[in-house]
Amino acid sequence: MLVLAFNLEIKPSKSLKIKAAYHWRLMSENHFHSRDARFVWVLSLLQLISWGSVFYAFALFMAPLEQALGMSRAESSLGFSLMLLAEGVLAFPVGRWIDRGHERVVMTGGSLLVALALLLHSQITTVLEFYAVWALLGVGLAGTLYPPAFAVLTRRFPQHFRRAIIILSFLGGLASTVFIPLVAWLIDALGWRDALCVLAAMHLLVCAPVHWLLLRDAPQRVVLASTHTDSATLWHFVRQPQFWMLATFVVLLMGVTSALPAHMVSLLRESGMAESWAIAMPASIGVLQVIGRLGLYVTEHRMDVHATNRWSTLLIPLGFLTLLIGAGHGIWGVLFVVLYGLGNGMLTIVKGTVMAQYVSREHMGSLNGLLGLPMALARAAAPWLMGLLWSAEAGYTVGLWVMLSASVVGVASLWLAQKETQL
Repeated sequence: MLVLAFNLEIKPSKSLKIKAAYHWRLMSENHFHSRDARFVWVLSLLQLISWGSVFYAFALFMAPLEQALGMSRAESSLGFSLMLLAEGVLAFPVGRWIDRGHERVVMTGGSLLVALALLLHSQITTVLEFYAVWALLGVGLAGTLYPPAFAVLTRRFPQHFRRAIIILSFLGGLASTVFIPLVAWLIDALGWRDALCVLAAMHLLVCAPVHWLLLRDAPQRVVLASTHTDSATLWHFVRQPQFWMLATFVVLLMGVTSALPAHMVSLLRESGMAESWAIAMPASIGVLQVIGRLGLYVTEHRMDVHATNRWSTLLIPLGFLTLLIGAGHGIWGVLFVVLYGLGNGMLTIVKGTVMAQYVSREHMGSLNGLLGLPMALARAAAPWLMGLLWSAEAGYTVGLWVMLSASVVGVASLWLAQKETQL
């Protein structure tokens, strides 16, 4: 009996080894150290600054810039489109650099470029200089917004990257809530040129040094928890059908959600919503996005992640269907805003993690980077298409049907990708 026990101790059975390995993996996946959480919260603060000071601040600088440079609304809007295109063009090389372990240089350099561009922005006197500055801002943002940050978290926390990304997006979702009133106050108190200098200082004195300190000791290689071999190349994954299905999902849903913000107030007015509500409800979308992400955070270990991916993405097409069904009745507009806000908040997490979950964690930055330009084009074209489809007779009805159809195709593509992966 003693011999048997001794043999069992030094030569555990294969089943015991499997059970031990399973329990160790389960513990590692569910355990998120406090120092890891601090890392993510600090990185999310930098996301708040990056999104709020440039992406959401643009709308507040439009009017004073148009007056100072004699631009039309179309000319000023082109600057924002140039920023989106520059960010999209650089998404792939940025993703590749992060996959190779250069996250510290990428994100610190991006913050320095944003600081330089904002400082130059405060001195512009011509429309050409305005376009050059916003193109440079796109280059800087390519290294500082969600795509590179998500890639960093996936490499640093391969066993619980989705939870880390959810935490990161909490503050990012509040960027408009924090920075729109802040930037409005800065412009009113200092003027638009000095306001830009203050924003530049945030990136130079906060974002750049914190990125440099926070991202030291970047992992050079991700420990994969999948059946794919380490030697598989990026292009092997690109040839897989689930990559193209997920690409369809990401690009279509990016376009659909980008089509609405510019038209949101007019859309709600047409839905029969009172004027005060039509202005107030869009402001609640940022909070609703955070609530949606909080819901994902709370249910992270209580629900199957793949089922969550499937059903949470349905909120966007359900929102469009709500507006089409309840046209002319304001209460349906309120329901639409709730569905859109919650759905868009969760969609950010799903879009940011599906490549790692269903294709490859090791090449996640590069795979998402390949979609950078298509996403930028979709994001730039969708609001224009929504306006083109509007008519005095039918209002936004035709546009809503087009966006509903595109969102259904996108969600179906995600479901097909999950089936292809045989979950």
